[in-house]
Amino acid sequence: MVFTSYAADPIKAGFAESYVHPGGNTTGNVMNAVGGEEALTQKRMGLFKELVRDLKRLGFIGTATSILAVAELNALRSVAGHFGFEIVHHAIHGLDDIESAVVSSNKDDVGALYVSGEPLLYNNMARVLPSVMASGKPTVGTYPEWGRAGLLMSYSADLLDDFRRAGIYAAKILGGEKPGDLPIEQASKFTLVVNARTAKQLGISVSPTLLTLADEVIE
Repeated sequence: MVFTSYAADPIKAGFAESYVHPGGNTTGNVMNAVGGEEALTQKRMGLFKELVRDLKRLGFIGTATSILAVAELNALRSVAGHFGFEIVHHAIHGLDDIESAVVSSNKDDVGALYVSGEPLLYNNMARVLPSVMASGKPTVGTYPEWGRAGLLMSYSADLLDDFRRAGIYAAKILGGEKPGDLPIEQASKFTLVVNARTAKQLGISVSPTLLTLADEVIE
């Protein structure tokens, strides 16, 4: 099996023995760079703080059961002190809880919202976004599609590059190589999306430096 854009630790999940020698019949690529989810989250939140400099409380919208949501939440808690904000988990059980989570974020006086990239939310983006955007708060997410669709900012590994690399591995396996002998690749190409349209609606000024760093600016 070749997996691509895996957003959690394949070793911890039991899919592979190690990154260098996966063993068994599994290999592929993961979205995290060296340092895992925490390093990726630190980079993401460092960029987001360029947009929301006075952030003191960040609301996290996600389930308490998804492997990815749990990894994101733990990583956010690990880096929060470095950036001077605290995390408030607005736990949901299903899509019907999104609106109440946003209401809770207002009661908890959070300054911005982080939307988990877990499949439940990502695959129902059109349903999630209206409630999240109606909060009137700055928002941050993972995959480029979140930023393109309306979140203020998103930052993650480049999914298309991951798919291309997975295709290369699939070709190698079809050519006779064993999956367990092919090292699991960590992401090397990342995409920063800044939604300037959303920033304008929120009254946020995007610095020239961040605009230069952005791979995509949604006008």
